Amino acid sequence: MEERVMDGEKGPRKVIVGTAVHPMYGWFPPMDERLDALAGGIDNMAEQAAQKYDGRHPDLVVLPESAVWGASGPAAEKCVPLDGPVLDVMGGKAREHGTNVVVSMFLRESDSDYSNAAVFLDREGQVVGIYRKVFPVVGSNGVLEGGVAAGKDFPVFDLDFGKVGAQICYDMMFDEGWPVLARKGAELVVWPTQSPQTARTRCRALRNGYYVVSSTWRNNAAVYEPTGMIAARITEPGVLVHEIDLEYALLQWDAGLREGAAMTERYGGRVGYNYYASEDRGIFWSNDPEMPIRQMVREAGFTEEQERWDHDRACQDEHRGGPPSLE
Repeated sequence: MEERVMDGEKGPRKVIVGTAVHPMYGWFPPMDERLDALAGGIDNMAEQAAQKYDGRHPDLVVLPESAVWGASGPAAEKCVPLDGPVLDVMGGKAREHGTNVVVSMFLRESDSDYSNAAVFLDREGQVVGIYRKVFPVVGSNGVLEGGVAAGKDFPVFDLDFGKVGAQICYDMMFDEGWPVLARKGAELVVWPTQSPQTARTRCRALRNGYYVVSSTWRNNAAVYEPTGMIAARITEPGVLVHEIDLEYALLQWDAGLREGAAMTERYGGRVGYNYYASEDRGIFWSNDPEMPIRQMVREAGFTEEQERWDHDRACQDEHRGGPPSLE
C-alpha cells in the first residue's frame, strides 16, 4: 500500500461530499433540459447537506460520467465546449451553493480536440483544472469512444479542503493512474462512471490509502474509505450526501482497543470511528477542533497501523539478516 504522507498534525478536516445515481441512457433532450436536470441534482445535494449537517453546504459535488451530454455517437457530435451554457449553469450552481463541482462531460476544446473529461470548478465557479480520461473504451473499429483522444497524465488538484484526483469509468480497469495519484498526494479520488462496480473500487481505495467517491448511472454510487469499506451508498436513482474527515488514523486490531470502545471511553463524542471486526481494523477521526486524532491515538497508547508495520518490518528484516527475496 502507498504510504500516506502526513503533513504534521492537524485538527479535524470535515468534508461533505455529494454524489448521485443518475440514469441517462438514451436521454437526449435539448441541452438546457439536461443541464437543468443536473442542476436540480446539485440543489438536492445542497438541501440534504443543510438538513443533515446543520445548515452546511457541500464541499464537493461529483456528477456521473458524461453527465452533460450523450455517451454514444461520433465525438464531433457529442462533445461540447465548456464555455457557454455548461460553465454558466454548473459554475452558477457552484457559486449558489458554495461548493466545488466535478463536471463530467465529453469536452470539445477545438474542432479536432475532443476528450472524455472531468472538469473541476471551485466554489466561485472558476475552472481549477481538467482531467482527461487516459483509458477511453476502444470500439470494435479501433476508435476511442467515438473519436476522443486518450489523456496523457494524472493531475492532482488543490481544492480548498485538500488534494483531489480523478479517474473516469474504464480507468478502473488499468493500474497505472491510481498509485500515481497517491504518490502525488491525492487524499480523495473522484470516479465518475457508468459502471457501478464495487470490488475494484474498494481495492483501489484500500491499496492506495485515500477516499474514493463514485458517481454513476445505475445501481451504486458510494463513498469508499481508505479501509476499503463503503462508508455510504445509494443504489437507486437519487443523490447521496456524506461527511468524511481527511485527517484520520487507521488502527488495526489491538486487544486494548476493544474495537474502538477504549477510545470512546476516553474521549466520548470527541472521537468518531468506523471499526470493522470482520477486517480487524478501523478508521478513526477527531470531532474536537483542539485535538488532532493522532494526538488522541498516542495519548490512548495506540499506534497507527503503518507505523506498526514499519516497525515490525524492520524487526523482521533484522532477524533474517535483510529483506526477503523477491525473486
